[in-house]
Amino acid sequence: MNDRDAHESAGRVLVVEDESVARKMLTRILTRDGYEVSEASGGEQAVRTLGMQRFDVVLTDLVMQGVDGLRVLREARRLDDGVEVILMTGHATVDTAIEAMKGGAFHYLQKPLRPDEVRSLVRQACEKKRLRARLQAFEQEGGRGGLQRIVGTSAAMKAIREQIEQIRASDSNVLITGESGTGKELVARAIHATSRRSKGKFVAFNCASFADELLANELFGHEREAFTGASSVRAGLLESGDGGTVFLDEVGDMTPAMQAKMLRVVQEREILRVGGTRPLPVDIRIISATNKDLPRLIGLKLFREDLFFRLNVIPLRMPPLSERREDIPLLAMHFLRRLEPTVGKHLEGFTDAALGMLIDYHYPGNVRELENIVERAATLAVGERIDVANLPPDMTAMEVRAFRFDTEPIRTLEQVERDYIQWVLNRVGHNKTQAARLLGIDRVSLYRKLRKEQLLD
Repeated sequence: MNDRDAHESAGRVLVVEDESVARKMLTRILTRDGYEVSEASGGEQAVRTLGMQRFDVVLTDLVMQGVDGLRVLREARRLDDGVEVILMTGHATVDTAIEAMKGGAFHYLQKPLRPDEVRSLVRQACEKKRLRARLQAFEQEGGRGGLQRIVGTSAAMKAIREQIEQIRASDSNVLITGESGTGKELVARAIHATSRRSKGKFVAFNCASFADELLANELFGHEREAFTGASSVRAGLLESGDGGTVFLDEVGDMTPAMQAKMLRVVQEREILRVGGTRPLPVDIRIISATNKDLPRLIGLKLFREDLFFRLNVIPLRMPPLSERREDIPLLAMHFLRRLEPTVGKHLEGFTDAALGMLIDYHYPGNVRELENIVERAATLAVGERIDVANLPPDMTAMEVRAFRFDTEPIRTLEQVERDYIQWVLNRVGHNKTQAARLLGIDRVSLYRKLRKEQLLD
């Protein structure tokens, strides 16, 4: 087994193969990788086994006497539409491959089998099933009031959902802090959707988008003839949000003059239109957000301390994506499914190598950047899964640069090269073509080095 706990299975796999030697070899390979493996010596036995047990993956030969692999595929999917089926054959034709994929097969393996390819595909199939189960679980868990839009099962995101649940009966102001792209508006909408104001409007406004005069006009509205061109009364966003929630994004970018005006709104719950003399009451809850360090700005006299205390009744911090890397596969799959109408195609998911790079990337733009990367990759993908070649070039280049040379003791150049090749192979799921491309050599040269260093499977 790998480093996983001896009692923890990597997944349950049914191997269906009428050739005993091949069947035992597959069982041995997968058992070593931590899978719980059951065997069937033919299609009929496989169908009986599938009727009694549940599996994550079925790895089945195509050509068998009696019940063939396509029948096993259909029965497996009929009994459990969540099971992933991989077909193996030495008699591949275009027609059978098309029929298999139409029947819902995860992949089609050509014999003779390569152990690294078998391992990689089974691992990807199990990961796809786990991701689907996690997506369903968090959608069911957060199905009320928009919480299902907050994707993630990490401790950090569970804490965010718990906080939203805890304040659902409250009408207090909320201040959401966090880096750009972490999903602050998404959380603000979820807070509104779970609150007693959910039937009212949710009005979002970015305070960094306007100069003071325009900002005041947008937020407070104006009276007739308040300025040249004001031919009629216009209600501002704060007034239009009456009975609901107003979300003020980038509140840290407000000027001191605008902060003073907002303080009155927060304290008195009333507004004064531009050019007006009569205050108007507003029934609003204010959720604000910023990527700035407001306590630091207070110390620099750039943000009002009294306004900060009024806005920061309930503080909520959104973690950067780097603090919740375990959510990246789930988020990537969520975006892939959501973007299908936009990119105009259905993709099964991500290769191990692509997913590994997505998990390790640093994401200065956080969740928003991940979504953009997935959309780009999905648009460029030509196979069934997003692969390393579909990811941004600077992202894959960074992965190669990330190999570390600070290991002690100092190694020979030959040792460094061997370790580096092994590291790149691990990063791309032992895909030799991708490894050669990242290393800047052709496949023949790579195989020569692998043979020399005894790194071939």
